[in-house]
Amino acid sequence: MNTQEIILREKLSEYYTTVFEKELIDEIVEIGFIDKLKSGSTMIDIGENMTHIPLILSGAVKIIRQEKEGDELVLYFLEKGDTCAISFINCINRKKSIFKGVVENDIEAIFIPVDKIDEWLAKYKSWRHFIIDSYHFRLIEMVESIDGLAFMKMNQRLLKYLSDKAKINQDINLEITHQEIAKDLNTSRVVVTRLLKQLHNDGKVFSTRNKIKVLDF
Repeated sequence: MNTQEIILREKLSEYYTTVFEKELIDEIVEIGFIDKLKSGSTMIDIGENMTHIPLILSGAVKIIRQEKEGDELVLYFLEKGDTCAISFINCINRKKSIFKGVVENDIEAIFIPVDKIDEWLAKYKSWRHFIIDSYHFRLIEMVESIDGLAFMKMNQRLLKYLSDKAKINQDINLEITHQEIAKDLNTSRVVVTRLLKQLHNDGKVFSTRNKIKVLDF
């Protein structure tokens, strides 16, 4: 066993050995590779063909839907132990990506060739369960995003967004600009500034220039 395979097996043992059977772990070790991506980098863009799918070991990725006009909306975040099952469907059907994946916090992930997705669905029970569970969770998160757009007021959406980011970062202190928040929520910076002031006065956040402390989850 070479050094790369030893490292892969060690990384997988931190989470995925309780999820996948030994034979599947062996295949991942054989064909997968580890890569790291910095915060702000694009993991997959809209219209691209995916060649590999990630099994996230650390960090977080935000999944974004973009309109034709260029407006963007954050749908959900991927963390350790996650993968984007929606992308699996695109891979199986050889479709181009309809989402953008941007690294929220520096990530480390094991990347697997997309050619293995369909084969493993038939071959490994644990892989089928992993994909089905992932798809289920991502679908719930997208429904929550739709509910937020349809039923939640903007101040509620803003507080949920900040709370989600605090959980992802494992830190209630966020360094983020009003413009960045506005882009993720597909609204204007002026609206974000006004609502942050309201949340600040209500004791739900403590907001200063480019820094926000989330007080109410």
